[in-house]
Amino acid sequence: MDLSVPSKENVIYMIDQMKDKLRMVNVDAMKSENFDEANYEDLVYLYEMIMKRDTFSPSEMQAIVAELGALRK
Repeated sequence: MDLSVPSKENVIYMIDQMKDKLRMVNVDAMKSENFDEANYEDLVYLYEMIMKRDTFSPSEMQAIVAELGALRK
């Protein structure tokens, strides 16, 4: 998948991958339709950071969730 090109499909893909990686309990908070291409670069940055790591501390999880919340429409 070419994430260098902003598209709705790429947003959906990244959100779904982050949900799986983070094993989020409240998946309704991360519905892909709540995100758009306006914040695409920030989403790509967050996606790449999340996918590089295997584990996250509780404070890191809080920061990630807060950032995702700020990126929602």
